[in-house]
Amino acid sequence: MMFHPDFHPNQGKPFSDEETAYLCKFYATDTLKSLSLALGRLEKSLEYRIKYLKKKALFDYYRAKWDRQMNA
Repeated sequence: MMFHPDFHPNQGKPFSDEETAYLCKFYATDTLKSLSLALGRLEKSLEYRIKYLKKKALFDYYRAKWDRQMNA
């Protein structure tokens, strides 16, 4: 999907911890398009974020963080 300010209001802003945890939790079950609309960011930026988190070995940390937040 091409950039549109109505659909991607968070594009260019830093990712919050909550957004990152949401992305990691639902990456395996949702499509990038639905995650893009839910988080207000481009699909490509989500792909880059996932790639970065996996490279830095933070993906599983943030996925578990979402579970901890929901169980608290």
